[in-house]
Amino acid sequence: MESMNLSPFALFTQAGPVGKTVIALLGIASLICWIQIVEGIISLFRLHGSVRSLRKGLPTPLLQPVIDAGLQEHHERFDDESVSEMRGRIVEAMNRQARNMFARMEAGLPNLAVIASVAPFIGLFGTVWGIMASFTAIAEANDTSLAVVAPGIAEALATTAFGLAAAIPASIAYSRIGSSFAAQAQDVSNLIEETALRLMRGHAIQAVQVVEPIPAMQDQH
Repeated sequence: MESMNLSPFALFTQAGPVGKTVIALLGIASLICWIQIVEGIISLFRLHGSVRSLRKGLPTPLLQPVIDAGLQEHHERFDDESVSEMRGRIVEAMNRQARNMFARMEAGLPNLAVIASVAPFIGLFGTVWGIMASFTAIAEANDTSLAVVAPGIAEALATTAFGLAAAIPASIAYSRIGSSFAAQAQDVSNLIEETALRLMRGHAIQAVQVVEPIPAMQDQH
């Protein structure tokens, strides 16, 4: 008995025009999926390393724009501004920059969500088409033998498999990478609060240094 070749390329070449189109679309979707997964994992590693480096006092280009936004707001001075208002302004500026950073990093997540939800239906379309081809072959040959219906059924099952192969990694990656980005966002938020507190402590020390000499000058008089 001759064994069937179940490699993706063999399944593609054995399919009909519609089946080949469906498999090609699902192949492109799977390639995009894995590109987004790799980019997401790399971004998470970079972000995690940057947070650790910044807590150790080491420079980090990835989070430097966030720190610069806080420093710029800290250098601004407004009349009758309370300490809490100044701290809120610094935190908001840093959070705004952090949101822009996360928006760029998470730009590929919607693609994973689309692939996870759409790929099974594209595969299902190929499945339905393959079954329709099998029934058409039965009608034309007036024969219900396996040799008549096997090509259409094989094409149908192949497109189903390709659809699942694209959708399952996309669904898992969307969930896991999304939750990892949420955890990293919380770490960055905590880091922003810590940085704002350090800046406000420095502001308080500067205020004390300005106020302290005044009594000494009064004593001299």
